[in-house]
Amino acid sequence: MQDNEIVDLFISRDESAISFVQEKYGKRIFTLAYGILHDAEASKEIENDTYFQAWNLIPPHEPRSYLFPFLGRIARHLAIDRLRIQKAMRRSAEICELTDEISDCYSSENLAIQNLSESVLLEAINDFLRKSNKTHMRIFVRRYWFFDSIQDISHKFNISESNVKQILFRMRKKLHKELEKRGLTP
Repeated sequence: MQDNEIVDLFISRDESAISFVQEKYGKRIFTLAYGILHDAEASKEIENDTYFQAWNLIPPHEPRSYLFPFLGRIARHLAIDRLRIQKAMRRSAEICELTDEISDCYSSENLAIQNLSESVLLEAINDFLRKSNKTHMRIFVRRYWFFDSIQDISHKFNISESNVKQILFRMRKKLHKELEKRGLTP
């Protein structure tokens, strides 16, 4: 079933929409959550919570042409929230590492000072990724969206871990320059 047909089922409040989403995207949603949580039971709960959130968010949203990214964003946020709760007493080293890596590219203080919205930063990053080499863009997204480890990325793309690190380092530097051009860095 096509995504727009599934969205139509959500809009008409037909519960079979959940079954179609589960059949089409369930494994991908679970994998996304598992990549963040590394816990099968919690990831299954996130998958189910994603369906519930989608049920509540469609309508008013109508993600006809971007259903999986819509669901993926819900699942990712739910998984990160769950991780924060689980690690409330101690910070997760992996999430901190990724945050430190990418935060060098932009300044949240500068965004706040200029009263710029998150969408401006998101648009700049998306433009940067569209202009990038396809393989490098995929590596960047696997690392910073899906939270894949360097080792996992190395296996998926059949390149060395040091090559993955080098690509990510260069991508971050290029992103920083792009954000600098747009006035989004100090």
